[in-house]
Amino acid sequence: MAAPLVSVICLCFNHERFLKEALDSVLAQTYPHLEIIVVDDSSTDRSTEIILAYQQQYPQIKFISTATNLGNTKAFNRGWRASSGAYIIDFATDDVLLPDRVAQQVAAFAQLDESYGVVYSDAEYIDDESEHIGYHCRRNAQGTVISFAPSGDLFRDLLRRYFVCPPTMMVRRSVFEDLNGYDESLAYEDFDFWVRSSRKYKYYFLDAVTTRRRVHAHSLSRAWYRPGNPLIASTVKVCEKALQLVHTHEERQALADRLKYEARHTYFTGNYKEAAAFLELLRQVGELSPAYRLLLLLNKYKIDLRIFRKLYYKWRYQE
Repeated sequence: MAAPLVSVICLCFNHERFLKEALDSVLAQTYPHLEIIVVDDSSTDRSTEIILAYQQQYPQIKFISTATNLGNTKAFNRGWRASSGAYIIDFATDDVLLPDRVAQQVAAFAQLDESYGVVYSDAEYIDDESEHIGYHCRRNAQGTVISFAPSGDLFRDLLRRYFVCPPTMMVRRSVFEDLNGYDESLAYEDFDFWVRSSRKYKYYFLDAVTTRRRVHAHSLSRAWYRPGNPLIASTVKVCEKALQLVHTHEERQALADRLKYEARHTYFTGNYKEAAAFLELLRQVGELSPAYRLLLLLNKYKIDLRIFRKLYYKWRYQE
């Protein structure tokens, strides 16, 4: 049987500083059956010039340039729909693939049945200068993963918490075809993809560091809840979808845990409209306890308690 083709969809938007390292890491893969598609989402720096130079040197690279800035969900969909690989990697061109990344994940899929749609792994975190920051998974002195990294039916777990490192995922093409790609109405893709895909497909954790994920100073999680951030409204939409997908009491409880987390964070950052939406979903789930009824009242009258969150972050991050 011929080795399966793997499509690496390289998404670029103003990644001039990191683009060469990223593309070199794709070209350096030990797995030979690759389809490389670079989608530039209307960069305003020298990214296009760099991509064209690589394409001239490496004719196997396919280049798609969007006419206007589409955003990640639309740009990625344009890329994967132009691809033909049996497996697909969504690769941001500020990250780096380790040389055996594709080979390891293809080998993992070869040992799994068709019920598994996603293979994910550990990752190294790096800064803007490609210096080591840490790892996604926590390990003990013997090197065994001790953080949460399960395999199997993960729908309930993915509703409740964040634990999959997005750039480490390899996905069966059939999953994207089944889901019709990313939801283009959303400002980001990860949570929605996890919820929709894990309802129907299993996930497998590959115990290996396969990817170097770049963490920018402006991409720290506390910036997520800045008032007006469209990412929050997208999270509301995904939670609305999730409510329609839950089947069991345990799944409803997992969704309730997610809604409580989001309601707290949106309220304490002054995102009152979104906090109201999360609290209404929590009411529909049947988990509006006295504490969250109080939060609902405080949110209704927009009682500003953001100072408490600022004090927490000052303590937590020594800022």
